[in-house]
Amino acid sequence: MGDSLGFEGHIAAGDPLSAAVSLRDRETLSMVDRALNARQVVLAFQPVVLAGDPLRVAFHEALIRLLDDTGRIIPAREFIGAVETRELGRRIDCAALELGLAELIAHPHLRLSVNMSARSIGYARWMQVLNDGLARDPTAGERLILEITESSAMLMPDIVSAFMEDLHRRNVSFALDDFGAGYTSFRYLREFYFDILKIDGQFIRGIAQDGDNQALTRALVSVGQHFDMLTVAESVENLEDTNWLIENGLDCLQGYYFAAPTIRPGWRQAARRAV
Repeated sequence: MGDSLGFEGHIAAGDPLSAAVSLRDRETLSMVDRALNARQVVLAFQPVVLAGDPLRVAFHEALIRLLDDTGRIIPAREFIGAVETRELGRRIDCAALELGLAELIAHPHLRLSVNMSARSIGYARWMQVLNDGLARDPTAGERLILEITESSAMLMPDIVSAFMEDLHRRNVSFALDDFGAGYTSFRYLREFYFDILKIDGQFIRGIAQDGDNQALTRALVSVGQHFDMLTVAESVENLEDTNWLIENGLDCLQGYYFAAPTIRPGWRQAARRAV
């Protein structure tokens, strides 16, 4: 034990970067835990529009946000890496799903995608939230899309596939998020039940001027079309890229060019005016 403590002390003293990263992660975990306990959790909504008619929204992605002690909105990228493999990550997934289902139930014409990790499939609380929400509103399932990242799906492909098959019977749809960023086996891609393929933004940003990304995106779109999946381009940020994506057969587009995520979506304001 004495040797172990001495080694840790050596690392802390000799590697200030590692010590700083460790301190940052501990602070992040503490902040996430406090926010969840205080229910300081909200969703931000970003539209996914039809490429053929960008004024029409196919669905909205519901993005988890936390509020810190000062009320500042904290996007997922600032905490998800630290919590992904921990129980806090499962609690984040529960909060996102609970809020997303509540939104679907309150607004019957809404269609939402909610992010989840494959690790949450075996988390009893997450499944309870899902089952309770679907039981409350028979139409919620057909308006719910569960987004699973490519890297997460490949952690346990057989379990993910069986889970998706079961939920498809309950009319829930699935999106493969960040496609192209991970290492999906095409054998498993054939066996999965994804309805939507979302192409990672690293291939989309600046695509109108990038021949390599154009070739890669065409290949990814071809894969999606072969498996009868709706194709979505993520991180669309300008008109030039938009035009290229439309011309090359993308079904839907998502990004700041169309709208930033907002915690005050238009349908809530319309509902208030109607009261």
